[in-house]
Amino acid sequence: MQTLHTGNLIITLVFSLCCAYQLLYLLLPRVKKEKPLPPSGGKHDYAVLICARNEEKVIGGLLESLRRQTYPREKLHVFVLADNCTDGTEAAARAGGARVYTRRDREHVGKGYALEALLDHLRRDHPAGFDGYFVFDADNLLEKDCIEQMDRSFSSGLEIVTGYRNSVNYDGSWISAGSALWFLRESRYLNHARHLLGVSCAVSGTGFLFGRSVAEELGSWPFHLLTEDIEFTAYQIIRGRRIGFCAGAVFYDEQPEGFAQSWRQRLRWARGYIQVMCRYGPRLAKGALGGSFACYDMLMNILPFILLPALSLASALGLGVWSVCRGGSFLPGLLGILRTLGISWIMFFLLGAYTTATEWRHICTTALRKLGYLFTFPFFLMTYLPVGIASLFYDPGWKPIYHGACRTRREPEGRRRSRVVSSGQ
Repeated sequence: MQTLHTGNLIITLVFSLCCAYQLLYLLLPRVKKEKPLPPSGGKHDYAVLICARNEEKVIGGLLESLRRQTYPREKLHVFVLADNCTDGTEAAARAGGARVYTRRDREHVGKGYALEALLDHLRRDHPAGFDGYFVFDADNLLEKDCIEQMDRSFSSGLEIVTGYRNSVNYDGSWISAGSALWFLRESRYLNHARHLLGVSCAVSGTGFLFGRSVAEELGSWPFHLLTEDIEFTAYQIIRGRRIGFCAGAVFYDEQPEGFAQSWRQRLRWARGYIQVMCRYGPRLAKGALGGSFACYDMLMNILPFILLPALSLASALGLGVWSVCRGGSFLPGLLGILRTLGISWIMFFLLGAYTTATEWRHICTTALRKLGYLFTFPFFLMTYLPVGIASLFYDPGWKPIYHGACRTRREPEGRRRSRVVSSGQ
């Protein structure tokens, strides 16, 4: 039993040391200033790619926010792929001024396949191509200068740029608040810090831009794993291409508010990370050994660290069982379990408190709720433990995440209104 405990301690220590560099990430955005970008010239022609599955209720909001952009409207060409839709998504997209394509394929399901189909349509109908391609989900909303800010980063020489991901329904529930706070942390203290270091960032599903050279190299969209965004990121990093971050390009999405929906979504993500690890892990490790910090950082990003607490809990449980078998009590095991859970809760609370304090003005809810959700944030992250374990044994496939009606306290430009959310890609 002592051997198990010692082995668990060594594994935890090794992985903690491997990720210790991310403590620097927490400081960089606070102490290092970014060089100012040149003004947007408004000269690039962009295609906006939106893959929508039963998004009739929300896609109009995204299209409206695109029409309100400060970037020249004639330079934005909006394309929607209505992917296996059974509602009025196609009509709503056309009414919003988008060029709409439809797809009926029940066998190849997922956002990766939808993006591939949409890019195939564009390659045939617009052979000259575009200077760049934005990818947004139908439930997104954009600050009015989002495209302009991204264009500034793109014009500085970056071939791939991702924006600052915020959420409109932070106050929907403790589940949506937990997910929203995690993405705020990812934007500021992973991607922004990486960008300041000159290291490649990671695309987070939506709100990113890639240039003509990337599109021509890919030909289409060959990323079909459950987390096609992380697959795309790993592929680009292995090839030595840097993904940049634009802190001024703010966009909003909506998080699941129910636990069951959040479970399904995060189970898909966790399984997708395992898929990316199996397919790209060896090449990332090779790149890291060759001196690429970006490869090393990405490798640390896809390793299932959430399972480390599982090892500690298993060790504590084993200690309790061993004690009982020797005629003692289960108390040593129970104390070990409580200690592991307590340490995890405190660490997650401190991470949430730091993110909340520093990103206070970006969080879309009242001060009281911002403080209240600090105490539920650790519990939200701790639910990743059973999610991570389940992902080792179960492939959930790709399924749309359906949301109910949610109230938003702040939307782009400070407007308050209610929106009904349907499914998200």
